[in-house]
Amino acid sequence: MFLSGYTQKDREFRQKLAIGAIRLVAGGFLAVLAILVIYLAYQGLGAISWEFLSQFPRDSMTAGGIWPAILGTFWLAVGAMVVAIPLGFGTAIYLAEYARPGPLLTAIRLGVNNLAGVPSVVFGLYGLAIFVGFLGFGRSLLSGALTLGVLTLPTVTAAAEEALRQTPASFREAALALGANRWQAIRQVILPAALPGMLTGAILALGRAAGETAPIIFTASAALTLSAPESAFSEVMALPTHIFNLATNGTHIAATRPQQFGTCLTLIVLVLGLSLIAIITRARLRKGKKW
Repeated sequence: MFLSGYTQKDREFRQKLAIGAIRLVAGGFLAVLAILVIYLAYQGLGAISWEFLSQFPRDSMTAGGIWPAILGTFWLAVGAMVVAIPLGFGTAIYLAEYARPGPLLTAIRLGVNNLAGVPSVVFGLYGLAIFVGFLGFGRSLLSGALTLGVLTLPTVTAAAEEALRQTPASFREAALALGANRWQAIRQVILPAALPGMLTGAILALGRAAGETAPIIFTASAALTLSAPESAFSEVMALPTHIFNLATNGTHIAATRPQQFGTCLTLIVLVLGLSLIAIITRARLRKGKKW
């Protein structure tokens, strides 16, 4: 209707122009990402070795490795998902399957949307005030994981709700028609169908949790540790904050330049690897599922 004044040739030209513009933007994004990865690889690949990945820092962090930062990043990200996945999936199920229009639904959606737009440094201050101070967990792995869990909660919730809403309504109708109650239909029919999209969102949120800096500076990060975390109340190193400390707070900043780029490269490979896992997981789970 909107293009009724144009000829078929004009419409085809406009369509090709729009598709070309979209491809140009996507290509530009990929080019920027490729340049970043290539630059980090050029600068940091020389620092990557088994010792670098498996040893503790030494000699004022000018030598040794980043093993405690890798370990701390792993536990922080896993802890964040332990918090975010149950809460996010539960909220998404309520919003997609049970909620009815009204003040409560409006309040929940407003809260989720607002959380998604809050800068990460604000989450860090929130974690400092609530988990570190008010609840008395101190600067610890637990405080950092809880803070990152709250930070990634909107991403997990939005992805899970979208996956649930994309499940065909006929699935629900068929399950209810066969005598299943609402929860049985959700648990046995809807969730298995929506699981690929839900897991994709969770894995992408895991990548974000692994790459955040500001929240764990306030709640969990230590500049240097010479042992693995002994409990959930131990301070930990993490890859993002280790990069920050090497570049700004070290006593030999110039001497640690190879470690800085090597740590950056390790972190970006980790995040890109998690994204790749999300894509592969979604493809495998969706294989053979057509509706």
